[in-house]
Amino acid sequence: MAELPDVGFSDQFRIHNGKTFSLKKCSTDPDVVPGKKAAKNRLQKYVEDIADLQNRLYADNRWSLLLIFQAMDAAGKDSTIKNLLSGVNPQGCEVYAFKRPSEEELGHDFLWRTSKRLPQRGNIGVFNRSYYEETLVVRVHPKILEGQHLPKPCLTEKIWDERFEDICNFEKHMDRNGTKVLKFFLHISPQEQKQRFLERLDNPAKNWKFESADLQERKFWDEYMDAYEQTIIHTASEAAPWYVIPGNDKPYARLAVADAVLQTLQSLDLRYPELEKEEQKNLAGYKAQLKQESKKS
Repeated sequence: MAELPDVGFSDQFRIHNGKTFSLKKCSTDPDVVPGKKAAKNRLQKYVEDIADLQNRLYADNRWSLLLIFQAMDAAGKDSTIKNLLSGVNPQGCEVYAFKRPSEEELGHDFLWRTSKRLPQRGNIGVFNRSYYEETLVVRVHPKILEGQHLPKPCLTEKIWDERFEDICNFEKHMDRNGTKVLKFFLHISPQEQKQRFLERLDNPAKNWKFESADLQERKFWDEYMDAYEQTIIHTASEAAPWYVIPGNDKPYARLAVADAVLQTLQSLDLRYPELEKEEQKNLAGYKAQLKQESKKS
């Protein structure tokens, strides 16, 4: 059994300056493949620590955390989110999965539908896919732009650079207003995706997860990898870093994501609110009052 990495190991996957980023240099396989039991125990510890910090985040009511997950189909977004948040109080968490835009959403700018789903102070927000679809799937299939009701002057040759600029400004705005943004790309190989598709087809309980369109999208693998690379190059920042996580091993990927989330929450110096001194003085009186009530009953 390989030794598990130290706490903080997710830093190696963190991209905060995309100028020299190359997706080809990022492996889809981790250096260390932990044993299932050891990985499960470590993840459980992370989840417990995150749950404790989420309680403090909620009580502190100053910061919020936005986690964005992007990946190719079958990369494990759903299961990673499920495991990560398994111990978190549902009252302090908001999860949204963004699919094909509705007509109402197409009637607004491309950031509108996600803007209204941002987490409020004290909460953790999770986007399963996000506004980044506009620089990924739309870039791979530019015909989608035709259905977005954009005026012709807005459909310029620089539209992708303009969207990158808009996204960076949006994320900087969030950071300046107390929302920490972490973006995760679960990086799997086409061979691993193929294997996971076959597992879905062989398992009746997972048949529903497979769509024939998934096979068509595999044909655009190289185009998607280029779109991801360009997106990360232009939108990685200190305010909103990307984490390019080796996704071929699910237990390792979950640990890496949980590690990054835990490190971020720990950096916020979250504290439970303290009562005013006058109110603290009254606590003993309140206790005596309650004890007196119990005696009468």
